[in-house]
Amino acid sequence: MRHTLHEMLNALLVIVFLAVVPAHAQDRSSSAVIFENVRIFDGTGDRLSGPSNVLIVGGVIKTISSAPIADPPDVTVQRLRGDGRTLMPGLIDSHWHTMFVAPSMPQLLDGDLGYLTLLAGVEAEATLMRGFTTVRDLGGPSFALKRAIDEGRIVGPRIYPSGAMITITGGHGDFRSRSDLPRSLGAPLTMPELINASQLADSPDEVRMRTREQLLLGASQIKLTAGGGVASPHSPLDVSTFTEEELRAAVQAAANWGTYVGVHAYTPEAIQRSIAAGVKVIEHGHLMDEASARLIAEKGIWLSFQPFSDDGFMAPMPASSVARMRQIFAGTERTVALARKYKIKMAWGTDILFSAANATRQGVQLARMAQWYSAAEALSMATASNGELLQLSGRRNPYPGRLGVVQEGALADLLLVDGNPLTDIKLIENPGKNFLVIMKDGKVFKNLVR
Repeated sequence: MRHTLHEMLNALLVIVFLAVVPAHAQDRSSSAVIFENVRIFDGTGDRLSGPSNVLIVGGVIKTISSAPIADPPDVTVQRLRGDGRTLMPGLIDSHWHTMFVAPSMPQLLDGDLGYLTLLAGVEAEATLMRGFTTVRDLGGPSFALKRAIDEGRIVGPRIYPSGAMITITGGHGDFRSRSDLPRSLGAPLTMPELINASQLADSPDEVRMRTREQLLLGASQIKLTAGGGVASPHSPLDVSTFTEEELRAAVQAAANWGTYVGVHAYTPEAIQRSIAAGVKVIEHGHLMDEASARLIAEKGIWLSFQPFSDDGFMAPMPASSVARMRQIFAGTERTVALARKYKIKMAWGTDILFSAANATRQGVQLARMAQWYSAAEALSMATASNGELLQLSGRRNPYPGRLGVVQEGALADLLLVDGNPLTDIKLIENPGKNFLVIMKDGKVFKNLVR
C-alpha cells in the first residue's frame, strides 16, 4: 500500500508541474547558440584563453575557435556577445540535499512529501540561477523532482540522486525520539522511511535490500552514513555505525548495478573501515588523522569536502548538535592541510541543510576555498574535478557526457561571467549581478546581454 500511495503522489506532482513549463527553455532540435568574443576558463587550467567563439548545437559544445564561426545551416542561431567576458563551466555542488535545503527540520519530520517537493521545486530554480547547473544529491526523495526538471516541467539543475540515506538504528539519519523505542520486528516504518528520506538497515541483508531499492528508484550512487553526524538527535560523532560486512553488502549491490557507494564519515575508524569495504568516496572527513589521509591517497579514494566554519550562518539546531558542529569546524583546517600534503583527490560541496537563507550563500561557500587554494584550483574543484567524480556513476550516470569543462564535445552547461573569476573569485558570491548568461544543456535560462 505504501508504494501505491507514493506512486499516486508522484503522479499528482508531475501533473501539477505540467502547468509550469519554462517558456525560456529553448528547443534544442532547431536552434544553436554562438558565444562571440569570450575568454574561456575551461575548468582545468589556471588562466583564460585568448578571444574565442563557441558554438553550441543540440546541448553539446560543437566548436571552439579563435576565428569567427558561421551560422550552421537549417537552424535558428542565437548570438551572444561576450565583449571579452569570461565563459566558464556551470558550477557543480558535489554534496547537496535538494529536498532538505529549504524546509526546517520540523517541516521535514512532519512528513508531507508533496509540500517538501514543492518547496524543493522553488529552491531548484534558485539553485540554477546561482550558476549551479548540476548537483550531486547525497540523501533525500528527489526522484520526482529530478524527473520534472529533466522533462522541462520546471527549472532546476541536473540532479545525481542517491535516494534515501541508509543508516542503522541510532545512526546519523535515524530521527526517532526515545519514545519511539523499542521498535519490534515487523513494526511500521518511521516517517522518514515512509517518505524515503532515510532508511534503517541493521544487517548485511537489510543493507543490500535498501541499496537495491534506491537503485530501483533511479539512484545514480548510494549514500550510507558510516559514522555519527550533526543533524541527527542521537548520533555522537565518535560512533562507527555499519560493520565492514554491512558496508561491503552495499558496495557489492551498487557494483552489480555499475555504480558506487559514498559514505558520510568524519573519524579515522569510519573512514578506514569504509575504504576496507570498497567505498569510493568519503564525504566530509573533518576528523581524519594522518594515517587515514595517507590511506585515502594510496587507494585513490575521493574526498568530497565542505569548508565548514563558524561564520554565524548555521541553521537552527539543538544545543547538542551545535556542540558537535563546533567539533567539525575545528577539524576543517587540519583536513585541508592533510589533503594538500597527500595530494588527495578533492571534490567540493556545501551540505547546506534546513535553511533557504543559507542556500543563497552557496557561491560564498565556494569562494571560501580560496583561503587554502588559488582561485583556479577552487573553481576547478567545482567544475572539472566534480565532473570527474560524477563519472563514477558509470552505467547509472543519468547524463552521459563530460560535465564541468569547456571543451569540444562536452555538455553545454555554461556561465558568462562579467569579470575574471580567476583574479576575483568573489564574483561568484553575487550571481544575480555577475552571471550574465546561465546555460544548461544548451538552453539559455538567464540572459542579460541579449
